[in-house]
Amino acid sequence: MTAGRPRLVVLVSGSGTNLQAVIDACSRDALAADVAAVVSNVGSAFALERARAAGIPTEVLPHGGRSRAAYDQELAEVVAGYEPDLVVLAGWMRILTGTFLSRFATINLHPAQPGAFPGVGAIEAAFEAWQRGEITAGGVMVHHVPDEGVDNGPVIVWEPVPFQSGDSVEVFTRRVHEVEHRLLVDAIARVLALDIRRSSPSPPPVTVPGR
Repeated sequence: MTAGRPRLVVLVSGSGTNLQAVIDACSRDALAADVAAVVSNVGSAFALERARAAGIPTEVLPHGGRSRAAYDQELAEVVAGYEPDLVVLAGWMRILTGTFLSRFATINLHPAQPGAFPGVGAIEAAFEAWQRGEITAGGVMVHHVPDEGVDNGPVIVWEPVPFQSGDSVEVFTRRVHEVEHRLLVDAIARVLALDIRRSSPSPPPVTVPGR
């Protein structure tokens, strides 16, 4: 790590391709920050291997049948030990409570336009809506996580991902992931460079017909 650079703690539950994009950006100084630790609620998550390969400390904190508040209290203590300037949810598949969120500036990546398809399965839901003729584009957004709302915090950056003739869900998913990798790094840079947590206007919500 480089002295004086902002410290990130990244929370992950899956394969970690977005984590890898952040690690790569930090290592080539495209992002003037360091990943101080990677924390997962899934011990088998491949994201942990990506972190270890980069020499980044990892923590595994399974749910273990605890209440959400009890889990988030322990998670907060683990994360606090790494003194993060920003917590990044990059495929973290668990809703955090105020027990955690009140302690850290936290952002989340979601593969949909603002206001559309919150929760899991957003890419597949957008693809199905396109097939029904309801929308012409999916999207990617990165937003602040001020409370327990699902994918509805103030938006930092977002970008549409238009559908193309002949798209399969697999092809469309690859294009979404390409945008995710770039947009997440951009959002982290914006948050660390400017105090936009409370003052940045969000794009208007995107409504989807029939939803």
